[in-house]
Amino acid sequence: MRRAHVRAVVLAASLPIALAGGLAAVQSAPLAPVLPADRVDTVEPGALTVATAAVGTWEGEAVAVSVTAQGLSVDVDGRSVWTSQPASAFVTGGRGDVTWQEHRGYFWPTVQYADRLGEQTVDRVEVVDGAVVVTGALAGADGAGDEGATYTLTIQDRSHGGATIDVATAGATPLDSVALVSGRSAGAGVHGFGEQFADFDLDGRLLPIVVREQGVGRGEQPITQLADLTQNGAGGTDQMTYAAWSSFVTEDLRGLRLAADDPASHAFAVADLRDPAAVGLEVWAPSLSAEVVAGDDPTALVAAQQAGDTRAGMARWATRGAIVGLQGGTKEVRAELRTLLDAGARVSAVWLQDWTGQRVTEFGKRLWWTWQLDRERYPRWRRLVADLAERGIRTTTYVNPMLTDAAAKDTPGLRNLFAEARDRGYLVRRPDGTPYEQDQGQFTATLVDLTNPDARSWFADVIATEVLADGVSGFMADFAEGLPVDAVLHEGDAAVLHNRWPALWAETVRLGCERAGQPDCVTWFRAGSLGQAADAPLFWAGDQLVTWSREDGLASALLGMLSAGVSGWPLVHSDIGGYTSVNAYVKDYVRTPELLRRWAELEAFGVVMRTHEGNRPDENPQVFSTKGTARAFARMTRLYGALAPYRRAVVREAVDTGVPAIRPTWLVAPGTDAAESDTQFFLGSSVLVAPVLEEGARTVTVDLPPADRWVNLLTGERHRGDSRVTVRAPLGRPAAFVRADDPWQQRLRKRVEAAGF
Repeated sequence: MRRAHVRAVVLAASLPIALAGGLAAVQSAPLAPVLPADRVDTVEPGALTVATAAVGTWEGEAVAVSVTAQGLSVDVDGRSVWTSQPASAFVTGGRGDVTWQEHRGYFWPTVQYADRLGEQTVDRVEVVDGAVVVTGALAGADGAGDEGATYTLTIQDRSHGGATIDVATAGATPLDSVALVSGRSAGAGVHGFGEQFADFDLDGRLLPIVVREQGVGRGEQPITQLADLTQNGAGGTDQMTYAAWSSFVTEDLRGLRLAADDPASHAFAVADLRDPAAVGLEVWAPSLSAEVVAGDDPTALVAAQQAGDTRAGMARWATRGAIVGLQGGTKEVRAELRTLLDAGARVSAVWLQDWTGQRVTEFGKRLWWTWQLDRERYPRWRRLVADLAERGIRTTTYVNPMLTDAAAKDTPGLRNLFAEARDRGYLVRRPDGTPYEQDQGQFTATLVDLTNPDARSWFADVIATEVLADGVSGFMADFAEGLPVDAVLHEGDAAVLHNRWPALWAETVRLGCERAGQPDCVTWFRAGSLGQAADAPLFWAGDQLVTWSREDGLASALLGMLSAGVSGWPLVHSDIGGYTSVNAYVKDYVRTPELLRRWAELEAFGVVMRTHEGNRPDENPQVFSTKGTARAFARMTRLYGALAPYRRAVVREAVDTGVPAIRPTWLVAPGTDAAESDTQFFLGSSVLVAPVLEEGARTVTVDLPPADRWVNLLTGERHRGDSRVTVRAPLGRPAAFVRADDPWQQRLRKRVEAAGF
């Protein structure tokens, strides 16, 4: 129901697309031969020159900064929290511009430089008001031909541990970009940068930090090439994500993130991880503000990075049973739910995304973005919600930050929110002042201008009085990745605010829930920004293809959750069964019953267990399609329910500390062979899960961290720790383990046995 561009693949001419960007601009356009084929040469890190007078150690109120001919390091309480790459520039700058191509939420940046200032001098170091201030100059690689600039680096204590590093630049011609280059041990893994659907270790990559549609296929073939050819680059790449932001941790146990309250932190940025001894972060702004931390171990490191943040909590009802995606109207929802309940499913809520009505386009079934109940589709709505509530089942719905003209729906008495917002000046505008209507595939929609406090307040009232009316307990808060970079806003530059838009959307949603007077309101988001967890309790991993692949299927969902967790999203889940189904003619991409079951097994050990019918519900098996699929799903909901007390403790810890609920093995067992795996995960620190990620597999291999013994949670079998074992994992019996001496082991085993395992 969500994505505008995927309903069918129609062979058509492709739009030329290019991606370029980074500390060293790289262009590639394999499907766009009309674009320039030349490659922009890589610019190697510049040299560092330190004046003799600047060598030494300067102590501020809580930090010590050491400067040598090799570079700069920052210590807090005797611990190194940041260091530069030896003998290389740690501040660089650039002049140039970023141009954009955009199509239905896909944004393709092209970076062009006029000047690259990679040569750095450190001329002076002093202590000013308790902060250590480093000043110097930047110049071109050959020392001539480029107009130089000066910089000021201010280092001081971070109130919640670690330090802050602020970089400001100046020059007769201002810089357009500034980069901070961090050192790391050769080959030390790098994790984070938001929700990245690539290997958990991002070493060797060049990552554009831009919020956008994640793509259909993302390298999986033939769907990626077909989507590129027919939908203007919609296939995507493995760099694309709904949730990118500038935050990372390294296996050196140091972390850096930009400050969420600094507008420049949300500007387009590029992370350069290709140098095995450095992490470069270039922000397209003339200044940046970074927070740097360290930890004794990976868990302490992530907790240190998130320390001081406010994080929204999540109501307990969402973690007791499944949230089941249903649609079709009152009668259909009752019948589909009855099938699941008769099979013994534990259901916490129904998710009725089509509550606002359904429209049909040439791409398939879509929603009416009018954000009011479709009473013809859902007659006796209040009775439905009340009946479900009597059974302990909540009702949740759907909304996004866009409005469409309700006049086209031709429903008497329907409130036209689009017209209201247009007439009040609450919509994002084009440069000519007209509402910025964006193509959604046979209809258009326009974003509410969330930079306008009055517009944000108005839309929060819409959420409170329309979306959350009649006892609704929450909703999917979709989209927010599609702000056009050339839009005109009430306040600010759209190109700079593009990456911040998801956070503004989350603020609006939180305000709507507050005005509805619903402390137990649960919402979930797919687009992400720095600092968003302050207003958003729950996230999901976006729109996966209904396949098994690491590029865009089941395995990619796990990768995204691992990355998002260490980046500041403590509570993340995915659509059970995937979302995107496409008939590409050469191959019809539909989910199989096996994939649906394996996805449910993974999310039985997740934060939230939520199903989705997908964009082609009639062509794809559903958890309620047959008695067999209903029984299989019901069995997993009982397993999910058996873990409820443990899950509540894990969720509470995640909200309190920022350490994610879904954890890579690296967080729990660093320095072991198991730590390298990104095909298994921990729920909290006790339960290790090895999901089946390959079609047809009936066994799974798991790397067990050191321990005396590990106990299979479902079978009771014991395995020696610090070993790689292959265990049986038939359908309906996922592989999960707890240390034999873990305090939760016996309690969880008893609960799982009582659930029928």
